[in-house]
Amino acid sequence: MLKKIAQTSLLILLFSFSALLKAESVGYETLSPAQPTHNPDKIEVIEFFWYGCPHCYSFEPLLEQWVKKLPKNVEFIRQPAVFSDLWGKHAKAYFTAEALGVVDKVHADFFDAIQNKKQNLETEDQLAKFFVERGVNETEFRNAYNSFLVDSKMRQAATTASRYGVTGVPAIIINGKYKTTGPLAGSQEKMIDVVNQLIEKESAAK
Repeated sequence: MLKKIAQTSLLILLFSFSALLKAESVGYETLSPAQPTHNPDKIEVIEFFWYGCPHCYSFEPLLEQWVKKLPKNVEFIRQPAVFSDLWGKHAKAYFTAEALGVVDKVHADFFDAIQNKKQNLETEDQLAKFFVERGVNETEFRNAYNSFLVDSKMRQAATTASRYGVTGVPAIIINGKYKTTGPLAGSQEKMIDVVNQLIEKESAAK
């Protein structure tokens, strides 16, 4: 009986290792099951990130250049990952900026404030000051920060990463079917290449 269990365990390990090697050879993993997308008429690309992640910060310039050249059939979505209380506080800042329509005004500055200036941007008051310094009305900030919309997005974000099998950031999901990361692709630059290849693949399938 013990021998049979050991053999089964070995087969599982070999299968897992084989799957990992395959994923690394192509630069991505295939999600099972595939997840539904927001708009079936578009190729959906989701980036999972955290403002406190130095890898996400170094990836941001590459991503920004890529976003500027997006094909019309691609929808890009930023998705803050929530793996701890601190991650949640930063995610709430992003969702508030999104609700206010000021992501372009604050996103890069927020990364800079966390990564380079080592600012504590966690409480409502700290975040209100940060947003006001970038031209946002304080009352509008607080209303958005405490809104049902932002609260709903926070509740969803708590489980979103696990749905896609995301355990670290930055990670990119392509059309609900594929996941790529720096280690899988070989580098952050190659992540972009993998994303482009999968967009082409999904576009051809449509």
